[in-house]
Amino acid sequence: MIDREIVLESDGVRLEPLQAHHLSAVARAGNDSALWEFTFGSNPFTNEADAECWFRDATCAPDTLCFAILDKRTGEIAGATRYLDIQPAHRKLEIGYTFLARRFWRTHVNTECKYLLMRYAFETWGAQRVQLKGEAINLRSRAAMERIGATYEGTLRAFRIKPESGAIRDTSFYSVIAPEWPAVKARLEGRIRDSRAAE
Repeated sequence: MIDREIVLESDGVRLEPLQAHHLSAVARAGNDSALWEFTFGSNPFTNEADAECWFRDATCAPDTLCFAILDKRTGEIAGATRYLDIQPAHRKLEIGYTFLARRFWRTHVNTECKYLLMRYAFETWGAQRVQLKGEAINLRSRAAMERIGATYEGTLRAFRIKPESGAIRDTSFYSVIAPEWPAVKARLEGRIRDSRAAE
């Protein structure tokens, strides 16, 4: 399995395995209805009990590793992200459950997070496939996956049902596979350089 104590770091962000001391700052970053409008889940940070439930879910699953995202430029916790559905036998995993406070949308943060997570997955862990998915209606999230160079694989119709509303949701799948990683890596590094040059 993936080392559950890994810290992934670039010039702009630091990904730390989620611990209890991160929770209050992560909850502040995530407690915004706009973040959850087009996601499968609802806002888990509206009260302390739900935040604790989210934390247990994020940290207890054996096939999941959740990170707090620290923006090194501001020193703030920007949000959280996860490796999930980690399958060593098939050398594949998913990157998901990512959320960022709105002030970090379309900044360096998401690009550098995905770069760090994919680089570790492919170059250290030996992944053959990294999967990403999002609700079909979540055009902002899907556009972000396409910007990093992930390949759209299709949309599974009526893939799941929202527990709160009973709404039936379609889910769109994207991936990067090992032979594609060098090109995706170069693309991400170029985006990171452009972001730094624009500062």
